[in-house]
Amino acid sequence: MEKILSVKNITAGYDNNIVITNATFDVNYGEFIGIIGKNGAGKSTLLKSLRGFLPLENGSITLFERELKSYSQRELAIQIAYLQQQVEMTFDYTARDMVMAGRYPYKKWWEQSSDDDIEIVDACMKYTGVMELVDTPIRAMSGGQRQRVYLAKVLAQQTHVLFLDEPASGLDLFYQEEIFRFCQEMCKYGKTVIMVVHELNLAARYCSRLMLLKDGNIIADGNPGEVLTDSLLTDAYGVDIRSLINKETGHVDIFTVPAPDDGRKKELINTIIGDKHHNGRGDDV
Repeated sequence: MEKILSVKNITAGYDNNIVITNATFDVNYGEFIGIIGKNGAGKSTLLKSLRGFLPLENGSITLFERELKSYSQRELAIQIAYLQQQVEMTFDYTARDMVMAGRYPYKKWWEQSSDDDIEIVDACMKYTGVMELVDTPIRAMSGGQRQRVYLAKVLAQQTHVLFLDEPASGLDLFYQEEIFRFCQEMCKYGKTVIMVVHELNLAARYCSRLMLLKDGNIIADGNPGEVLTDSLLTDAYGVDIRSLINKETGHVDIFTVPAPDDGRKKELINTIIGDKHHNGRGDDV
């Protein structure tokens, strides 16, 4: 496989707070990689480090056999599109304005949008199902609509690599799965996608490779079958987790096993419910 990204012994974080420690891996052409792990494990920090948004304490990253730090921001924007976890909008940009902004790496500040730009933007909006929102202000959209517009924007950059930080967050079930389908399809046509993922069942179904993080360390890296084991997931998430093949769908189902109740939970429930509900009466006493 052709290697796109090479990461060697990187350590990174915020100020004096080290989050990622000694991460080493390669990313190959056409891979769909899901970065998984519980909240605070370092998933978003790793993605930001790979894009060059965070300085490295140690180690090195090369993109197409060239040191990442040697790229200008415009050069990086032509190679890697990055969709951050939350996008705060202070102006009423329309969907078309937002997607057209994905064309900025290819234009001088004084240049107008070309016919080619418009064709690319229209194709991206149609592909992500937001063409009917073309003149709708971003702030007037639902969360799911906005996410699909943002995805169209990063597609409009026409980069080799897509970095997506929880792109399915806040979406309903249909659109969550649509995001994963889009990514899988794009990888088949030559894109490389690295995505921070919370939806483990979807990651199991669509990602070609998973990286499991715990406390800033990559404790497993391989295909979903190798990574989504009971022991690895239980270790990483700190709760008892099971992974089973659904006999009807053939897909992996991942679920937690409730901890035994030592009686304290029942006491808490009784306090929360209150005596007047516990005894079946809703009247004041």
